Amino acid sequence: MADFTVGDDHFRIDGKPVRLLSGALHYFRVHEAQWDHRLAMLRAMGLNCVETYVPWNLHEPRPGRYRDVGALGRFLDAAQRAGLWAIVRPGPYICAEWENGGLPVWVTGRFGRRARTRDEEYLDAVERWFTALLPQVVQRQIGRGGPVIMVQAENEYGSYGTDQVYLRRVAGMLRELGVTVPLFTSDGPEDHMLTGGSVPGLPATANFGSGAREAFEVLRRHQPKGPLMCMEFWCGWFDHWGAEPVVRDPEESARALREILECGASVNIYMAHGGTNFAGWAGANRSGPLQDQGFLPTVTSYDYDAPIDEYGRPTEKFWRFREVLAEYADGPLPEPAPEPAPLAAPVRAELTDWAPLAAVLEALGDEEPAPLGVPPTFEELGVDRGLVRYQVAVPGPRIPYALGTVGLRDRAVVYVDGVRAGVLSEENGTLDEPVAGPAEVELWVESLGRVNYGPRLGEPKGITGGVVHERQYLHGVRARALRLETFEEPDALAGVAFEDIRCAGEAGEAVRAGGVGEARRTGLFRGTFEVTGAAGTGHAGLELPGWTRGFVWVNGFGLGRYWSSGPQRTLYVPGPVLREGANEVWVLELEDAGAPYAELGPGVPVRAADAPGDARM
Repeated sequence: MADFTVGDDHFRIDGKPVRLLSGALHYFRVHEAQWDHRLAMLRAMGLNCVETYVPWNLHEPRPGRYRDVGALGRFLDAAQRAGLWAIVRPGPYICAEWENGGLPVWVTGRFGRRARTRDEEYLDAVERWFTALLPQVVQRQIGRGGPVIMVQAENEYGSYGTDQVYLRRVAGMLRELGVTVPLFTSDGPEDHMLTGGSVPGLPATANFGSGAREAFEVLRRHQPKGPLMCMEFWCGWFDHWGAEPVVRDPEESARALREILECGASVNIYMAHGGTNFAGWAGANRSGPLQDQGFLPTVTSYDYDAPIDEYGRPTEKFWRFREVLAEYADGPLPEPAPEPAPLAAPVRAELTDWAPLAAVLEALGDEEPAPLGVPPTFEELGVDRGLVRYQVAVPGPRIPYALGTVGLRDRAVVYVDGVRAGVLSEENGTLDEPVAGPAEVELWVESLGRVNYGPRLGEPKGITGGVVHERQYLHGVRARALRLETFEEPDALAGVAFEDIRCAGEAGEAVRAGGVGEARRTGLFRGTFEVTGAAGTGHAGLELPGWTRGFVWVNGFGLGRYWSSGPQRTLYVPGPVLREGANEVWVLELEDAGAPYAELGPGVPVRAADAPGDARM
């Protein structure tokens, strides 16, 4: 048993000063069978602590329905096995470039702008969640022989609001539910952020990527005493679909890390290992003027240009950081764990089976709904990840008029009388060609990830306004959801009626050169491939030549979203997902299918150091 405390000048364990050399590693972004390897890599880099967020929406997708809350406890046990202390950041909001900032869709859908405030109904939901979660933390605190030394109250609240009553309530809940280790807050090193997000009596920490001396000067204006800590040292950054990858020079990053440590401060490297936004859990951002912010969905990879890349390999940044951290370590650093073995040779998975989206929806979708006056949002349908098919009629007879949507979030493939008519987005919500009546319209709408940071946190998805013909709203809308979570269930595809597309030519279908057939532009594709050697321990990268946008599963494990807009071209396949011998791949294509196969190889990170046209921090 030990005692971790916050002194006037240092963190202390049993009264002795200690510097925290921590690294962020999110258990929910790494396959559980790989936790031990990644944590060993943190130790080898010179760290003595690991930090993780906890995503509420992953563990309570519906009110009172908890899913594997024990994963946090198992991760903390793995951290202790690796010889690491642990910092836990349970939110309830986490940002983290994660869907909805970790808040469940049923929370933001129900409470709206009352979330993250002193609202009693919202706080009741938080308390129920904390009551379910916190035993995983409480029983693993350092005073009980576990690794947990600190717990965060809320997260970067000063970037969002000023409700001190709310912050004190969250901190009070943590105490009432058994957290005895020090609580803390973290915010950007700006006066307005620290005044909005700090809690009297709790240590405040700062989040930044450079300029440590200036940042800590600001922090000291608000907290004259206590140990200094950069709770998020941004050593890299995340990427958005359709943008250039962001990289940060390893030498420059190492200098910034050294500056933090020269200030006598503790540090948490964000991220030490980023991992992957599996199963469509990536978030999104808004940028630009507050009233006219562009939408920036985050890619599936959370490589983050971290010192340990998405595939678990040490990068040049790893070795530069190790050199700096070795100067502050208590003793010799262990050698890095052996790199995971990639596939020995490229493998091609022929996609031989196909089912149209309508058939997939019939087998896996929600029940057929009654028509409604206005299109329900994803929130009103209780959908977090996935898509919704909206159906509505254009009355007639009437001459052709422009047809579009009001408040589309985020992307819709539109069919008029069964014929593909175009793809709509938030920026371009009107079809190119006018539509005459009568006509039947289908809009397959996908959420590309909910905003995880800023004042538009929790904004609804789907058709949030309506479908309009000329300027007239169309009513009598049917909306049926296809949830990604249904693909995660055992024998998920048992009820899907597949067609063998290897016989497409014999059926007389016009097949595009190298493709799967004009009539099969969208739908669920299935195929198999053989693996030898790397199954269970190594890794692979999966690519879909010529495909446009959708989701991939290997042996029922959701790899996440792919999108031809880039910059990410390859999806990470964890070795523990692969089986020796036969493996199965599913591809849900929502716009335009490409070559009738998927390719698996050793894999490359989303951002190579010599990537052409990259954006540097």
